[in-house]
Amino acid sequence: MTKQKFNNSKARVEQAASTKPQTIKLGLDVHADSIVVVRIVDHSAPQPAQKFTPAKFREWVKGQRPLADQVHSCYEAGPFGYGLHRYLAELGVHNLVVQPVCLDERHKGVNHDKSDAKELALRLDRQVAGNTHALATVRVPTPAEEQKRIASRQREQLKREVMRLAAQGRSLLMTQGYRAKRGWWGVNRWAELEVKLPVWLAQRLEVFRRLLATLTVELDAATAALEAAAPAVRPKGLGGLTYEVIEREVGDWGRFANRRQVASYTGLCGGVSASGQSHHLLPITKHGNVRLRTALARIIRTSAQKRRIPNVHWRSLLRAKKGLSTVCRKSRSLGKCTEPVPVLVFVGVGVHKV
Repeated sequence: MTKQKFNNSKARVEQAASTKPQTIKLGLDVHADSIVVVRIVDHSAPQPAQKFTPAKFREWVKGQRPLADQVHSCYEAGPFGYGLHRYLAELGVHNLVVQPVCLDERHKGVNHDKSDAKELALRLDRQVAGNTHALATVRVPTPAEEQKRIASRQREQLKREVMRLAAQGRSLLMTQGYRAKRGWWGVNRWAELEVKLPVWLAQRLEVFRRLLATLTVELDAATAALEAAAPAVRPKGLGGLTYEVIEREVGDWGRFANRRQVASYTGLCGGVSASGQSHHLLPITKHGNVRLRTALARIIRTSAQKRRIPNVHWRSLLRAKKGLSTVCRKSRSLGKCTEPVPVLVFVGVGVHKV
């Protein structure tokens, strides 16, 4: 009897070993010099975390693909881009790049690489099982879309750097009792300002001027390149620079199923706080692409200036609690259109009509 039980147990072990799992889920906590992995096979409990160097992980994950019918993985979006995602996709791994969130839901105060990888694996397990709300996925752009987007974002970085250095120069002047306006480092304004300054102060400001001159040349070149890339025929009220920024931030308009998704992506929809009989409208959510939202605010500002609307008025409308949903309803009187970009332009032009 004992021998028969032993043989039956051994047969079950061999059968389990020979059965190919249906799914393997990998939760990845990615760092510059290491990748921590937690694996879940089918519906089993998470396995202990493993730590690899990026090179060793690439070799290890190659061996996971033949072990199951499907291999799923996920990691948080961050400074490492989408290179790892594209590598996993080439291997046949169904990878998701997800929105970074606090993975310590219970606020236990214990948060490290192993716990993060485990929580990602558990959420991925629920996602694969059919709970599409377990993870907030990030759309991965194509290499061509990513390159175009990097060009427009680099221009914004140059612009911020110019503003930062110019502000440092004004701050230095203010500490010595001199007040300067924007563009103080330009040739004409600097010629007027330099004669009023002590020699030592002018020497310190020359450091900023040299940096600003170089950055301005690069900024003008980047701006000209974006404007040249824009089509000649554009929606009314939309300049070449803003058009390219919107197009490159969105990438593919086909990703949206309806106009509500477009509005949600801008973060200009009004928030809601409701419980029982209590119902309050909140300011705009600011949830979405901040660069796209900035471009739309630029359209609103330009339209308001052309119509001579006071700054206080259009800024208060931009912060209106009803947000973009009311703006869209008011904007319908401007006409129906099938292209998404004109819809956004109508949103920008119609805000002050709310």
